[in-house]
Amino acid sequence: MLMKTENGQVRVFDPRGVIRSVTVPTAKRHEQLDGLRLGVLDNSKWNANKILRGAIEALSKEIDFKAVNYYVKHSFSKDAAPELIDKIIEENDIVLTAIGDCGSCTSGCLRDAIALEKQGIPTAVIVTTEFVKETVLTRQALGMLDLEPVIISHPVSSITMEEVGQRVAQVLTQAQAVWKGTQDGAAEKYLENRSTPD
Repeated sequence: MLMKTENGQVRVFDPRGVIRSVTVPTAKRHEQLDGLRLGVLDNSKWNANKILRGAIEALSKEIDFKAVNYYVKHSFSKDAAPELIDKIIEENDIVLTAIGDCGSCTSGCLRDAIALEKQGIPTAVIVTTEFVKETVLTRQALGMLDLEPVIISHPVSSITMEEVGQRVAQVLTQAQAVWKGTQDGAAEKYLENRSTPD
């Protein structure tokens, strides 16, 4: 924006702004997943429950969970209630949450994940390919730069059961990598290799 002053000088204002945040570390990762309690947070988006329940079944074939606890928040565009976050923290060691396949639900999932991570709960947040860039920007704004997402194909709201199975297969290895801390740089790598620009 340009603004001319009385003495003939021109001032230029840069409207882009600057993101300022304090870096917040992720929770300590787990070398082994057997014997842990898995919390699953469903944000009530269409097909999130199918993907999450499929992921529970697939993960349980590879990991001997001590318990699996399922929670639902009833507004995908809002943060989970503090009481629900507290309950999840009390009852679980790791969390899987979904699904970020639009703007508000992606930021809601990430804010929930960061709230859990701050309290020591490693959280795998599932987002679709179309919202990886928003994921990176949101985690940057909130200061948790090392929070890596589980990236699955877009879309999810209008897919067949066969396609649900394909998304579950994408979750299976990535979620374990997030909990173990071996998913480093996944979002940036995805954006670098993406064939179409944002």
